[in-house]
Amino acid sequence: MQTLTIIIADDHPLFRGALVQTLQAMAEDVIIIECGEFSAALTAADENPDADLLLLDLAMPGVSGFSGLMTLRAQFSALPIVVISATDDNGTVRRSIELGASGFIPKSSGLDDIRTAVKTVLEGGIFTPGSDNGEAQDDPVLIEILDRLKTLTPQQNRVLAMLAEGLLNKQIAYELGVSEATIKAHVSAILLKLNVDSRTQAVIKLGKINMAMVA
Repeated sequence: MQTLTIIIADDHPLFRGALVQTLQAMAEDVIIIECGEFSAALTAADENPDADLLLLDLAMPGVSGFSGLMTLRAQFSALPIVVISATDDNGTVRRSIELGASGFIPKSSGLDDIRTAVKTVLEGGIFTPGSDNGEAQDDPVLIEILDRLKTLTPQQNRVLAMLAEGLLNKQIAYELGVSEATIKAHVSAILLKLNVDSRTQAVIKLGKINMAMVA
């Protein structure tokens, strides 16, 4: 059987361990790469271009809400991503799929459901939990913000996520290994694409999407 390479990005060691055991039982040869923070997930995806799947927690160190999904989706377009989250309302599930996830697994799922979800995505399908009945459409404002967020480049997504964490241009430049002038250019582009006048307004727009996860 073909070797499966799966990246797990979740900051809870016990939950990662349960996922590892579940996934290893799915095939004879499964390589699992565990990441406890978002930067490690980016590195793992970059160093394993032939990875078959990435399981992503929406809430982990180094990322804010959907920012991680948007960054990974834009930077690694061929890598199937399945969101795993304790927040599993219909809106969060729907937005995850709209932003490019190939599936959504609630953290409350049983082992069989997790295996079914992973198998579905590995076979090229889209998996959402049965509780997502598609009712209740998103607010038009959220839809517009989502559409604008989708136009950001991978680096712009990372910059926006860092802005949301309260980092200054100098700090972001250091973290990304680029010049402060480059970060200023990214911020200007972000403001233009999100149709806002300040970095604060940009963070507020991102926050509206993330707040919808717990609304």
